[in-house]
Amino acid sequence: MKQVLSISFILASTLVAHAQEPLPQVTSGTLERVENFPSEHVTARNIDIWLPESYSDAKKYAVLYMHDGQMLYDAATTWNKQAWDVDDVASRLFASNDLQEFIVVGIWNGGPTRHPDYFPQQPFESLSGEEKATVTGQLEEASINTGEVFSPQSDNYLKFLVEEVKPYVDGKYSVYTDQGYTFVMGSSMGGLISMYAICEYPKVFGGAACLSTHWVGTFTLENNPVPEAFQQYLKDHLPNPENHKLYFDCGDETLDALYPEIQKRVDAIMGEKGFEESQWMTQYFPGENHSEDAWKKRLHIPIQFLLEK
Repeated sequence: MKQVLSISFILASTLVAHAQEPLPQVTSGTLERVENFPSEHVTARNIDIWLPESYSDAKKYAVLYMHDGQMLYDAATTWNKQAWDVDDVASRLFASNDLQEFIVVGIWNGGPTRHPDYFPQQPFESLSGEEKATVTGQLEEASINTGEVFSPQSDNYLKFLVEEVKPYVDGKYSVYTDQGYTFVMGSSMGGLISMYAICEYPKVFGGAACLSTHWVGTFTLENNPVPEAFQQYLKDHLPNPENHKLYFDCGDETLDALYPEIQKRVDAIMGEKGFEESQWMTQYFPGENHSEDAWKKRLHIPIQFLLEK
């Protein structure tokens, strides 16, 4: 089965890092930008940090790190005129007083580096040479330029997040720095890297939300070794369920049509590894597609799950 209807979403999202520069407008709170945050591990990129209306140095906040940061706040500044509107969703949830208050660190993707930055590296490296060549060929068919052999750089991306971005945020803002107040979230390839982050750095991240997780890695289910490699990785590397939370979801339209059966196998692994209702949630959304509009509609669910008081 090949999925071509939504490849345009992925391809366009690799271009936006350099296509848009205006500071997004938020309807509540304030937004601060770090322009071209420098890194020894990845290409420089913008970071847009949202502070809630209540933000004060007199108290401390949890931190939600989100990938594809240019798509989070303001549809007027995005390539497809859609956005997560995380500032609106968070502000409504704060009003209920059932939620830890948090700031959002929106890390822009690297444009052309998005796929290698977000593709979990260790599962890929577990593949045989022939399987790696298959993945490379499938990505090339989808017009993702991989070079001679696809080379994920997600270990470096996570070093950037953990060793460079997090210390900056911890030093500049009034936030809790420990694992119990540090969360990571993304969709599609951003869902994959969020899963990878909590598995590789369980002492840093206490929870991860993975929306429309791109379990296929490429854009087809046919002759694709990637989903099985990801599942084996989870069997070997899931964090301790006693002090970690994981959220997954998917629709079943456009690119999301590739995910439900794989997600069910992931669900089985979660149960086998001891994750129960208080630490793990998977949601299915029949009729929903692969878009910011879809994720915006259900964003309140993972936020409430991860950040409930």
